[in-house]
Amino acid sequence: MTAELAVVGAGPAGMAAAVLAAELGLAVTVLDEQDLPGGQIYRAVERAAPDSPLGEDYLAGRDLVAAFRASGAAYLPGAAVWHIDPDGTVSFGRDGRGGALRARHILLAAGALERPVPIPGWTLPGVMTAGAAQILLKSADLVPEGRTVLAGQGPLLYLVAAQLAAAGAPPAALLDTAPAGNRRAAARLAGAALAGWRSLARGLRLLAAPGLAGIPLRRGVRGLRAVGRGRVEAVAWDGGELACDLLLLHEGVIPDTQIGRALQLAHAWDAAQWCWRPVLDEWGGTSLANVSVAGDGGGIAGAAAAVLSGRLAALAAAHRLGRIDAAERDRRAAPIRAALARERAFRPFLEALTRPPPSVLAPPQDDVIVCRCEEVTAGMIRRAARLGAQGPNQAKAFTRCGMGPCQGRLCGPVVAALMAETLGRPIAEIGAYRPRAPYKPVTVAMLAELAG
Repeated sequence: MTAELAVVGAGPAGMAAAVLAAELGLAVTVLDEQDLPGGQIYRAVERAAPDSPLGEDYLAGRDLVAAFRASGAAYLPGAAVWHIDPDGTVSFGRDGRGGALRARHILLAAGALERPVPIPGWTLPGVMTAGAAQILLKSADLVPEGRTVLAGQGPLLYLVAAQLAAAGAPPAALLDTAPAGNRRAAARLAGAALAGWRSLARGLRLLAAPGLAGIPLRRGVRGLRAVGRGRVEAVAWDGGELACDLLLLHEGVIPDTQIGRALQLAHAWDAAQWCWRPVLDEWGGTSLANVSVAGDGGGIAGAAAAVLSGRLAALAAAHRLGRIDAAERDRRAAPIRAALARERAFRPFLEALTRPPPSVLAPPQDDVIVCRCEEVTAGMIRRAARLGAQGPNQAKAFTRCGMGPCQGRLCGPVVAALMAETLGRPIAEIGAYRPRAPYKPVTVAMLAELAG
């Protein structure tokens, strides 16, 4: 198989890029691990009812999905990319079979991951992420039974609370862990955020939604922990406890950088978003000339910004592959850049408002599980650092942390933060895991098929 442009991911950025690139005459192939287009934000939106409790912002994704379906771009759903060679060969598994695609340019639109929230008891049955609950609501119309408590901070936490309430399953409580100092820091950036007043207005409506739905809200929660024997029975915090049957945790989202780091693209520590992100130029270009990044995989900015960044990446690819000249690229890009600037104007305010406390990634309790795959605790990581491990990749040799099926996608941020704390160095100096192929599980049969 060959393509001029291969897009990895069919979320807002990937779909928008594919639509515009196909319009500009490129032969486009989109590979996506999910069975339907939309990504996490617009998951299963084609099947959603017009009165869906998920809200208007979610339903707005139907137009983008429809445009993608009609674009003429080749679409490979259920395709799990497990390796990309720098020469543009994309290896993937689909329907139990191995496949390979050779592309002149690759756009990574992998989206975001929920930030890990390692608290005491987070491995108990009945504790999951808010995003996981949203997936069940979007893909299967499932809502939780019994007493549900949401804990953490960030827009998604409030959104899921409002969506569950609209679906007839209002949470018993929302526990907000944002430090009080965040509101003061955000207030200093409120003036600049007015340039993105539409996003600001949406955010304020979202913050008000739980109260309007009658969901009890407690702010300034500290010392969060899940309590139970065999499964979660209650959520406790410094000064309080509440019985629950399901605890949904969330502390924001971070870019999914696994493929980019495996390709050894240049990455930098983002002190504002508290995560690693690829180093990109104004078109989404990376340190590898034939690879670009668009959407939240290049820095968290939301669905609307993801669409715009996907379009910019498509224009850049069309120019690089000789479909349009620089003047046409720049002419088309000008209004997109203006809209993107408005969308991003709100981000510094939001990032200051939702900055997690250090204890989120560096739990003070040594017995808290950090690596769920290998059952490695925070204390074991601290001990590895004291014994001489200088970064996550060395700690892997000491503890096996990061050697499980997730390859450190879940534990990586926590390991780096714990080592930075123990060694007294900035996280930016500690570094991150170096993923290696296969990024996702692959069978011997798939490899044999490719070799044949």
